[in-house]
Amino acid sequence: MVPLYQQVADQLTSAIQSGIYAAGDQVPSTTEISRQYQLNPATVLKGMNLLVAGGLLEKRRGLGMFVTAGAHAQLQAAARQAFFAERLPELIQAAKELGISKDELSRALLAEEDK
Repeated sequence: MVPLYQQVADQLTSAIQSGIYAAGDQVPSTTEISRQYQLNPATVLKGMNLLVAGGLLEKRRGLGMFVTAGAHAQLQAAARQAFFAERLPELIQAAKELGISKDELSRALLAEEDK
């Protein structure tokens, strides 16, 4: 089971990555999130502080939390790295098990790119 504070962090991360919150945007306050999801504000703050520590959010005293300038690019780079480390090897293994050659796989990838 994923801790609630991590779920808060994951939801905000997803919103940043998908463009719901862009660089410089203010994210909802801990109070707003805690009311909306009926969570303890300390739990919400813990999740938000994970993103501050990760460089995705910045605290502005008296104003709230804002998305950092490089947050989206940072998340895209991490997602790309995860793809190459986790998903690509799975694809290659599945292709090998099905007897798909490198050439066939390359042609299929290029055909998908042209769509």
